[in-house]
Amino acid sequence: MQQELAEIGAMRALAWLAGREDLLDVFLGSTGTSPEDVRTRAAEPDFLASVLDFVLMDDAWVIACAETLEMAPERLIEMRQALPGGGLPNWT
Repeated sequence: MQQELAEIGAMRALAWLAGREDLLDVFLGSTGTSPEDVRTRAAEPDFLASVLDFVLMDDAWVIACAETLEMAPERLIEMRQALPGGGLPNWT
């Protein structure tokens, strides 16, 4: 997946997260991010990667986000892999 498409998808995931106030509070608290940070950094690839990292922590969140975005849950993983720090490790 191209990084540009991953960024668009991650922005959609951020919109999903922002629409779930209870979960957004957990994200803000666990990352140390402020609401202002969310507004100013929403288009930064590193920040978007952190959003996907957070969503991918819980299967229920993955499923709910994917259903809302009308995509297969695996697409969230593919998007994360296309953003900074998301490459699969090469052990050889």
